[in-house]
Amino acid sequence: MKLWQKNNDNNSPLGVGGIIEQFTVGNDRAFDLLLAPFDVLGNIAHAKMLATIGLLTNEEAEVLVTELKAIYKTTQNNNSPSGDGGLAFTIHDNVEDVHSQVEFLLTEKLGDIGKKIHSARSRNDQVLVDVKLFLRSEIEKTVASIHSFFDLLIAKSEQFKGHLLPGYTHLQLAMPSSFGLWLGAYAESLVDDTITLKAAYEVVNKNPLGSAAGYGSSFPINRTLTTQLLGFADLNYNVVYAQMGRGKAERIVAMALANVADTLAKISMDACLYLNQNFGFISFPEELTTGSSIMPHKKNPDVFELIRSKCNQIKSLPNEILMMTTNLPSGYHRDLQLLKEHLFPAFETLRSCIDMAGLMLNNMQVKEHILEDEKYKFLFSVEEVNKLVLKGVPFRDAYKQVGLAIEDGAFTYSTTVQHTHEGSIGNLCNEQIAAMMKSVVSGFDFDTYHKAIADLLMQ
Repeated sequence: MKLWQKNNDNNSPLGVGGIIEQFTVGNDRAFDLLLAPFDVLGNIAHAKMLATIGLLTNEEAEVLVTELKAIYKTTQNNNSPSGDGGLAFTIHDNVEDVHSQVEFLLTEKLGDIGKKIHSARSRNDQVLVDVKLFLRSEIEKTVASIHSFFDLLIAKSEQFKGHLLPGYTHLQLAMPSSFGLWLGAYAESLVDDTITLKAAYEVVNKNPLGSAAGYGSSFPINRTLTTQLLGFADLNYNVVYAQMGRGKAERIVAMALANVADTLAKISMDACLYLNQNFGFISFPEELTTGSSIMPHKKNPDVFELIRSKCNQIKSLPNEILMMTTNLPSGYHRDLQLLKEHLFPAFETLRSCIDMAGLMLNNMQVKEHILEDEKYKFLFSVEEVNKLVLKGVPFRDAYKQVGLAIEDGAFTYSTTVQHTHEGSIGNLCNEQIAAMMKSVVSGFDFDTYHKAIADLLMQ
């Protein structure tokens, strides 16, 4: 069934109808199943709005909403039988997309009343609202995963704040660091990543419904009402821009996910290096590493390597979406359909990477007294320069004095460090970093949309 068909004749004069449908629909049905609950919510809000402008009677709207709520329950069953014996929501093979399937079910059950649901809208704004509701939900799940991982990093930073390790620049020995400083750095990185996710959420949390095919409707629809019913923070006001936002919203979300992925990829690379025997800074229980078929000593960091690779794939997403939408003029284009199969799986992939990184770091063992090894003695050259400066020697002269001692083989040092300024080894400022994350997460205000959706389903 196709919403745009004028009759029921599916025969192609050229004999290629099935080939064209297979190519144009592609994998869309599978990804549309993810949109199904959100499509139903959009239908409920739309039906309630139509009743307020006289395109549906109150009785018709009530009948439609009742049936839509029944369909909504099937979308929650995740393709398995529900507890009450009802089957999960599916899209029939002869049905083009989720929008067609929902309308088919309504029409099958309610006859002409079901056919009225599509008044004053297009599949273009249907999929727009579905995608935005889906992205809103996925962002919330992702923020929860990030926040949990952040809390672990802060806890581990505090646990290991007294354990020193080498700091590197250019992969050369630089200055003393600590496990607390290292782990806390990634915690604060997640704060900024979450800020970018918050910006993406603000772009997503605007209502495009009512833009129809991209040029609005001649019916006196009430777009403010559907905005409130669906819990959006605001409207996409200009109907042309509402359509232009397809692809842009996905790209902005992809960039936010890529930022988180970059943080995970970097800490994974650090972990791979630090586990290497030439470093030997950290270790993991044997069951969290893998072995070799011929080298019995191997404990490979496969989990971190796969996190690194999966996250690097996610980092390519913004450019993929950018290229898929390059040179598209305003208005809807079928190219945009393909964005789903690139972006939608990235959420689950990223969250699985976060979970696995958390599992690894929660079971990480760190080596103590690393910097007592003489091979790390030059890490303390700056400490010795600073000691001379505190005695009144000009910095440049102190630098030269210590440098000459190193060249002459006469360098002496102490492994004691006294870093007390904000954000240093001795003053990690984890409380302040945690406060920043709390402020960012609270700014999402997920409760507002949860309440709106609960009210929508209850009324």
